[in-house]
Amino acid sequence: MNAAALLSLALAPGTAIILYIYLRDRHEREPFWLLFVSFIYGGLSTVITLIISLPVNLLFISRPADVLNQFYTAFFKVALIEEFSKFIFVRFVLYRNKNFNEPFDGVVYAIMVGMGFATVENIIYVFQYGFATGFLRMFTAVPAHAVFAMMIGYFVGKAKFAYKGKLFNSTMALFSAALFHGAYDYFWAVSYVPGIWIGAAVSLVLSLVLVRRAVHLHDQSSPFRSEK
Repeated sequence: MNAAALLSLALAPGTAIILYIYLRDRHEREPFWLLFVSFIYGGLSTVITLIISLPVNLLFISRPADVLNQFYTAFFKVALIEEFSKFIFVRFVLYRNKNFNEPFDGVVYAIMVGMGFATVENIIYVFQYGFATGFLRMFTAVPAHAVFAMMIGYFVGKAKFAYKGKLFNSTMALFSAALFHGAYDYFWAVSYVPGIWIGAAVSLVLSLVLVRRAVHLHDQSSPFRSEK
């Protein structure tokens, strides 16, 4: 398969998710330039992940056959670092933008950042491992990144517009995304244990159910809703 086809495959899932969320933002859509910048922030978050991961990987070596070691790797060396790298752009950069003027915007910006991260990661994996990997990730890893991003966005949206509990909601944004991301990665990492891969599917489905409810709540609470 040529490079153009592989690139299209790598870009397709993130593009579809971005389009879905953009159309889902029915009350007051964000400016294109800011969405693009948010996507670029997501790409930059891969660099932050790499910078943090390099010394961590040197200090703590992963052992694939060790179930406890894989638990640490999945939750702390991968999930927490990756979600933190995305979280800082949503919470400390986009949070301050004047266009972030309703709770649902947190979801929109977080998705853009998450898809920026996932797209860069997807390009690397697809070009390294080929079509089969790209096709599999279209239905697993990329949607998973979107779901984890929605968790960040939901709680950051709550943090910005709540009268109290800003620190709690900000903490929950990072904690919830890292928790479900870690569970998803862990069950895949120890999939050599018969049937345990089902745990990855369960964690992804459960997190999807939760974020669908969360997105609906923010959509219903939009201050611009009555204007339509």
